Amino acid sequence: MDLRSATVEDGDGIRRVARASLAASYTPALDDSVIDHAVENWYDEETLADVLADEERLLLVAVEDGEVAGFSQSTLAGKEDSVGAIQWLHVAPARRGHGVGAALLRETEAALLDRGATLLEGRVLVANEAGNEFYGRHGYERAGERELVIGEQTFTENTYARSPEGASPADMVEAWTTEDGLEVFVAFDERERGSLGSFYPVYRSPDRERRWGWLCANCESFDNAMDTMGRIECNQCGNRRRPERWDAAYL
Repeated sequence: MDLRSATVEDGDGIRRVARASLAASYTPALDDSVIDHAVENWYDEETLADVLADEERLLLVAVEDGEVAGFSQSTLAGKEDSVGAIQWLHVAPARRGHGVGAALLRETEAALLDRGATLLEGRVLVANEAGNEFYGRHGYERAGERELVIGEQTFTENTYARSPEGASPADMVEAWTTEDGLEVFVAFDERERGSLGSFYPVYRSPDRERRWGWLCANCESFDNAMDTMGRIECNQCGNRRRPERWDAAYL
């Protein structure tokens, strides 16, 4: 098995694996139309090229017999890029149970730690039982959850964390005060990319149970708006966030 950084030429294989993996992991929880729409949005040629050109993103593939057998997609998040966030780890259904996922995880972790991450995080919908068990088997602990709307349904996504250096998700939450004197809590390990700077989710309590809004890192404003497609725009500086991950599956 060859583990390496992905290239544009891997696009067809990545789309094939993503579609088959999502269908195997989430059917019947998600309709085929939602999965197809998501894959085309996340891994079309333009988006894939953008991911590969971004130094803060990591896309690795596992190749067996000349074909993509699996891939992982990660990003550096948090203040000073201290969080290695594993967004996806997909293995083709026919290749599961043969060590592809474990090898990809080890390679991904090593690459993220080499780039400066001190905390590793992975996110999996509760509906994906095998995915949740996978992180548990590899030393990750459940650190929290959030609600997502995909299509017209609401799902719960679990966050798992592991830290070789003793950091925890709680260390990534900071108390801020709004102009109106309201105390809120900014989660710096949940960074979302914007055109001018990052957006960080803001909660009413440090346990992240209730989302309050977003902080624009470009101008440090809480004056942001999100539409039903998951797009965020800062009303002060015009910073915009493009939907990704499950946001792109809003229909």
